[in-house]
Amino acid sequence: MTEPRPAPRDPPGLPRVPLGEAFRFWVWLGFVNFGGPTGQIALMHTELVERRRWIDEGSYLHALNFAMLLPGPEAHQLAIYVGWLLNGSPGALAAGIFFLLPAFALMVALSWVFAVHGDVTWISGVFDGLSWAVVGIVAAALLRISGRALGHAILVALAVAAFLALFVFGVPFPLVVLGAGAVGLIAGTRLPGSRPGATDLRQAERVPPSLGRTARVLAIGLSVWLIPLAAVALAAGSGSVLANEAVFFTFASLVTFGGAYAVLAYVNQAAVVRFGWLSASEMAVGLSLAETTPGPLIMVVVFVGFLAAYREPASFPPVAAGVAGALVVAWATFVPSFLWIFLGAPSVERLRGNERLSGALTAITASVVGVIANLAVVFATSVLFDDVDVRTPFGHGVAIPVLGSADPLALTVAIGSFVAIWRYRVNVVWVIAAAGLVGLVDALLA
Repeated sequence: MTEPRPAPRDPPGLPRVPLGEAFRFWVWLGFVNFGGPTGQIALMHTELVERRRWIDEGSYLHALNFAMLLPGPEAHQLAIYVGWLLNGSPGALAAGIFFLLPAFALMVALSWVFAVHGDVTWISGVFDGLSWAVVGIVAAALLRISGRALGHAILVALAVAAFLALFVFGVPFPLVVLGAGAVGLIAGTRLPGSRPGATDLRQAERVPPSLGRTARVLAIGLSVWLIPLAAVALAAGSGSVLANEAVFFTFASLVTFGGAYAVLAYVNQAAVVRFGWLSASEMAVGLSLAETTPGPLIMVVVFVGFLAAYREPASFPPVAAGVAGALVVAWATFVPSFLWIFLGAPSVERLRGNERLSGALTAITASVVGVIANLAVVFATSVLFDDVDVRTPFGHGVAIPVLGSADPLALTVAIGSFVAIWRYRVNVVWVIAAAGLVGLVDALLA
């Protein structure tokens, strides 16, 4: 996707950043961007605004607000946008690619270990411990997000409605998000907390928006994104796992507003219930691996893509099929981030000032709390209890845990993980490492 030569950055006086120097920074960032979106956004602020002073505070917040408007991983999109501000299209590509590459390679390796050696007793014990910790991690995330998003009874009602729609009635995730967005569009700024911040149109647009530019970027971006996926689907066959992954994750990239946990809830619903690619407890293991590696938290989709294709490889060797599945899922999930940035950056301030769009985003954020609550219940039911009672009150299977089948050790680790993160602010990497150690010891003593 080619861009005209970027104009001088605004405000004047900031040092120009050579592409080579910026490139080295983005490579380094790809190996150290632990901590999920919050940690990644804070790390980039420290490095780019405070330490290196490559951009000013206003430009950074401008970029962050734009990333928050888009579907997909906001920290990844923030890196792409900052790279674009600094060095145009080459900077955006370098930032976006190397933000992901180390995490992708590591997640593929860990997925291979789980798929090939997951039945080894001590490895299985470690992965069990990781899944127990994830219940506490998701519960802490639920409370943290609800504290920010649910400041009024209307927003609480939206969250409850989203939870019931998913858990009790089995409404598809996209319909839940679209319904909440429709409520927000109608309500506009009457929803508490939805009034957008002041729009600063003094920021010079590096590339003036135009119909011609939009058409060019859209044509190139859609071709780069969709043609490789279509080729894989045709080569593998319409009913293959690779084809299903290409179609599902392409669609998912368009509707997954609300952060990594909202995306994970949608992926969990499809991968576990609809396609049967893996179990809910295995999904919890994938999340724990994503929590302990650099890169976006939604890198867990690579784990899903690898396992699904590995288990149904068709005519390919299983490991080769798994790697292909991981590549397909990553391409479908992360390439759109580049397209959204190239397409929308010149008009970002106009988008930020739209009151109805702000209301829609506020409503979607509230519904995401209900989505994450559903995810927490699904994980807890599958990981902490040995038996469940499936009931269908409204035609949708609802798994009710049998309380007497609770695993005491799993409950202890889950509660301990929650307390460590929520009460004592222990880094999630240490929490997961401790949980894995507990699972290892339990497996060796069994």
